[in-house]
Amino acid sequence: MGIKPIQEAVLKARESGLDLVEIAPQATPPVCKIIDYKKYIYIQSKKQKAVHKTGVLKEIKMRPKIGDHDLEVKIRHIQRFLEDKNKVKITMQFFGRERQHLAVGGEKLNRVLEAISEYGAPEAPLRRMGNSMNIILMPKK
Repeated sequence: MGIKPIQEAVLKARESGLDLVEIAPQATPPVCKIIDYKKYIYIQSKKQKAVHKTGVLKEIKMRPKIGDHDLEVKIRHIQRFLEDKNKVKITMQFFGRERQHLAVGGEKLNRVLEAISEYGAPEAPLRRMGNSMNIILMPKK
């Protein structure tokens, strides 16, 4: 509509049954729109919620007998998840006689942690729960 005096802009907004909303007060002259204010507030809140959205928790499961190539594939998946700003939960599952060799699973997890150290860091120390070991990784900012 161009540059208008404030009184004229308010009058046009009232005629159309809408509100005069200041969009960019720092501009010279300030930018205003004739819109429904409630709708404007709703759209702004939706934008803020989209910005504050945090990453999702992704889970990677493995066993202590995992092969070297398979472990490297899992590490690449973890790196990709961390680059996308997602948290990653790594679960090492032990079945049967594997429970007697927890050190082997711990070594594999340490190897994973060393490989992804530049992408993320542990949120908490390694936890052993029943027949599994878990660790949650946070992406580096």
